[in-house]
Amino acid sequence: MKIAIRYFTKSKKGNTVKLANYVSNKIGIEALDVTNELKEDTDRLLLINAMYAADIDAEVKEFLEKNASKIKCLININSSATGLSTLKAVKKVASKYNIPVSEKEYHTVGSFMFMNKNRPNDDDLNRLGLFIDEVLNG
Repeated sequence: MKIAIRYFTKSKKGNTVKLANYVSNKIGIEALDVTNELKEDTDRLLLINAMYAADIDAEVKEFLEKNASKIKCLININSSATGLSTLKAVKKVASKYNIPVSEKEYHTVGSFMFMNKNRPNDDDLNRLGLFIDEVLNG
């Protein structure tokens, strides 16, 4: 099974990068930002993203449009300080390009300024590890 990891963040050391690095280390596949197009068809795209102004960023939307024909299944992984999931926004964009999106997603709160300090934490990452095992190994 061909797996790819792509992420988008506005911060190079924040919550999304922490999640992307964790997933990368767990499965041994490099996590690249969404400016890196997929080079080949991908059975599972692990898309790690965050909520910005109640939506996903335009760069994520552009990545999905450009790579739609190479994505067999998108698995959404996200965090947000407000607690809002990006799954609905990702599905909306993916549906425009006929990208199948898994109903299973990983979502956690993330820290922002004084909100949710030290999140995602070890418990959040352990839950992410269990989620990755479930979606990749059945």
